[in-house]
Amino acid sequence: MKSPVIYFLFLSLCLYSQNNLPKWMTQQEKLHNKEYIENYSNLNSDVITTPPNFSVRTMAEWEEIQALTIAWEGFEPILTEIVRNSVNECKVFIACENPNEVESYLQYYNVDTQNVEYLEVETNSIWMRDYGQNTIYKNDVDSIYLVDWVYNRPRPDDDTFPEFLSDYMNINLYQTSQNPNTLVHTGGNFMSDGFGTAFSSNLVIDENDVSENDIDEIMQNFMGINNYIKMETLPFDGIHHIDMHMKLLDEETLLIAEYPEGLSDGPQIEENLQYIMDNYTTKWGTPFNVIRIPSPPSSSGYFPGEQPELNNSVDGYYRTYTNSVFVNKTVLVPFYREEYDTVAQRIYEEALPGYNIVGIDCDNSGSNIISQSGAIHCITHSVGVNDPLLISFKKIEESCYLSSPYVNILAMIKHRSGISEAKFNYRIQGSTNFNSIDMQTIGNDLWDLTMTFDSFDVDIEYYISAEANNGKFQSKPITAPDGYFSFYYGSIESCAEVLGCTDLLACNYNPSATIDDENCEYPEIYYDCENECLFDIDNDDVCDELDNCINIFNPDQADFDLDGIGDDCDGIDIYENYSTVKDLIFFTLDGKKIKNIEKNHPFLILKSDGTVVVKQLLK
Repeated sequence: MKSPVIYFLFLSLCLYSQNNLPKWMTQQEKLHNKEYIENYSNLNSDVITTPPNFSVRTMAEWEEIQALTIAWEGFEPILTEIVRNSVNECKVFIACENPNEVESYLQYYNVDTQNVEYLEVETNSIWMRDYGQNTIYKNDVDSIYLVDWVYNRPRPDDDTFPEFLSDYMNINLYQTSQNPNTLVHTGGNFMSDGFGTAFSSNLVIDENDVSENDIDEIMQNFMGINNYIKMETLPFDGIHHIDMHMKLLDEETLLIAEYPEGLSDGPQIEENLQYIMDNYTTKWGTPFNVIRIPSPPSSSGYFPGEQPELNNSVDGYYRTYTNSVFVNKTVLVPFYREEYDTVAQRIYEEALPGYNIVGIDCDNSGSNIISQSGAIHCITHSVGVNDPLLISFKKIEESCYLSSPYVNILAMIKHRSGISEAKFNYRIQGSTNFNSIDMQTIGNDLWDLTMTFDSFDVDIEYYISAEANNGKFQSKPITAPDGYFSFYYGSIESCAEVLGCTDLLACNYNPSATIDDENCEYPEIYYDCENECLFDIDNDDVCDELDNCINIFNPDQADFDLDGIGDDCDGIDIYENYSTVKDLIFFTLDGKKIKNIEKNHPFLILKSDGTVVVKQLLK
């Protein structure tokens, strides 16, 4: 067997002189991957390869973070926008070989770099999410630690990045690299609710030579995951990472990609979602709240797999809006084209009140990272804060009372120094200021409040805040008071069902509707709700999909030779070349066969299929 050191050197010399490695495994990497995993070894004695001997909790992505990590490996316009929109929220650690060059680049594009730290370390690729660090906490909220899995790509510089970061930040690192705890895994195929439930595709099973029970045990011991939900992989997503079609927005809410009925990975996504809803609940024992977000097609209107004779890169990249990343009060979302991005932004803003939703182009010249099967979530990773103040509660549902007008709210609130106070903050919609009411501890980190309100048949806006004994303050949502949750509070009579269109994509969407009346109205294909073309490059009021000459203004759609290409585009000189047009016979209106066509004189064309059309030469 080869020495691990020699093998690593071999890989470094043979495989990684190239830049911009794709998210998928190259053909050359496939030849070496099995040997790489078999010989995987860590030479850093500071890494801990046995499980923690204390209770651990994996951080959820929406929790407070102290740093965002990225690798400066191509796609600089995207990375620049990530840095620009993150530096006011947290530190940004940039892994790079030449910090001075990166600094100069960012400053040239007017990015504030005061909160940027450059990690002078080599990486193989930009896909930080897959090989980067995972944050865990001792006893839920105590000391912070990092966990590193064996990366599922033979990219040794990527695989050792968590070790470098651990040393740089002076945070202990646990690693699943030694039997019986060896686990190959990737961050894009993992998401956690922050309370012991996690989601992955079956890729994690396929890439490990141990049983599913063994995988579950390793994840429980290293990550505190005691409810590990795994689903079927999708047929057209070649990477099989769940962050390409699904995202947890909080411990109760799943954001799920949606495709037109029967197309692409839509059927398997629906099957996986049904599996979740039938078998699992939130930490509060309630069904997950599901929000759907449409996935956009290619610029030519195709989804992956819609043209099976073509590969996915031709018939539609796997465009996704779920591949987003939380950066404290900001959410960075991949964008593609305005008409679809607008809907996605609206869905995010409604689902995440108060958050700054920032779209970053992932599908145009210099920025088409989606063609490499990844987007924003794939190229970022986060490090949690050292002293998290954890707040979790089941959101209040619509309250329609008969005789008892009381509303109860129960919250889990926890900090390592203890909690000095917790408050329920509320106001009636339309009011300016929030009222604050003390919640009461009932033990086991639970805080309780039962109350009624002076007004009814109103919308109540609210959030919960808490202060720790050491002075640490936190709210949920983290964006409060600018962001808040709401519920309707009224009598049973006022809570009558409201019929209407409940589809966000419909032209007659009714945000007040509680039951869909099955009368949603949608724009015609190629048009928006204002009957304007979605795509009309030449502004001739003929949609590009229907236009016989897309790039040249030709509202009359003249097509002398009837070949489906407009006269302004096909290069045919009507004066000189009409006689070269095959399968056409020309007549005067009274039926006389002619050879010479005169300007402004109507004439007949007899097509080979027997049809007759009237034309007039205007040019």
